[in-house]
Amino acid sequence: MSNHEFYMDLALTNAKTMKGQTDPNPLVGSVIVNDNRIVGIGAHLKAGEPHAEIHALRMAGEAARGGTIYVTLEPCSHHGRTGPCALAIIEAGLKKVVIATLDPNPIVAGNGVKMLEEAGIEVLVGIREEESRKMNEVFNKFIVTQQPFVILKAASTLDGKIASHTLDSKWITSEDARRDVHVLRSENRAILVGVGTVIADDPELTSRIPNGRHPLRIVLDSKLRIPLDAKVVTDNLADTWIFTSKQHDPEKRARLEALGITVIETSGEQRTDIPDVVRILGERSISSLFIEGGGTINAAFLENGLVDKVVLYFAPKLIGGKDAPTFLEGSGFELMKQAVELEDGEFLKIGKDFRFTGYPVKRGV
Repeated sequence: MSNHEFYMDLALTNAKTMKGQTDPNPLVGSVIVNDNRIVGIGAHLKAGEPHAEIHALRMAGEAARGGTIYVTLEPCSHHGRTGPCALAIIEAGLKKVVIATLDPNPIVAGNGVKMLEEAGIEVLVGIREEESRKMNEVFNKFIVTQQPFVILKAASTLDGKIASHTLDSKWITSEDARRDVHVLRSENRAILVGVGTVIADDPELTSRIPNGRHPLRIVLDSKLRIPLDAKVVTDNLADTWIFTSKQHDPEKRARLEALGITVIETSGEQRTDIPDVVRILGERSISSLFIEGGGTINAAFLENGLVDKVVLYFAPKLIGGKDAPTFLEGSGFELMKQAVELEDGEFLKIGKDFRFTGYPVKRGV
């Protein structure tokens, strides 16, 4: 491992500790080194607050002059809610800037590097580039497409069942795996389920971890069948949005809205239009969506090519039963060549269970 990789790894580690706190901004970490000594370190903590480079510069003070700064993302070059970090680096007298990856934000997109180089500062780009990109996969998609990064999560037995044929489902996975799910909930802006899940389980859809952030709760409900006494309607723990079809009950809508629930009509005549849901969430600045629906909803998102990442928890159990529901239903694809292929797959053992993470290969790409 080179010195560059060592210091960039420190910056990446520091950035990751803020996961779930910086929306809609990216995760960014920074380390300043002078005479082989770390003199400053920082991370971006929250949108609207100083960027990672500024925190590191403040810590280093005059010790930054003549040193090298490591940054996981290209320093910004524009005036937003905070000033340009590239300019702060120039004024601090640093002689070298090492960057993991360029900023995909069209406002920056190489301009930060250009500003630094024009000031006579040496710039090196590409150290731990892939790690930085994956760390900011949500930001990288949203800043370019203005659509949320969509994660499909499911928990099943090894034979793919999410419940028995009697619909008993508590619990498939261990407490360790369920705690891991709550961490993922807190890291995402919104969580989505179908109305069937609300009717059957009456979930809170919150993040039950210390200092966890509750996501916005999204319910797909074509006919507005959701009970008025459901927890997601009454508990006030987080906002709830219901997406529905043109054939919804207007009287029920009025009652829900009177309770503080946001009801959004999509273009679907009889069923909630799934692409509309994703588009509208993007328009309302929701950068990430965590799907915890059943097999029908999971299939709808996959069949529409709207899933960016799949997270599957497998319990070492076999339940069987041709009528037991699976985590992926719908009509399915007709041919094997149409199957959704997952790449960059990783398995992680969590307690007694296994978590698989993979990325659907986009057709036509």
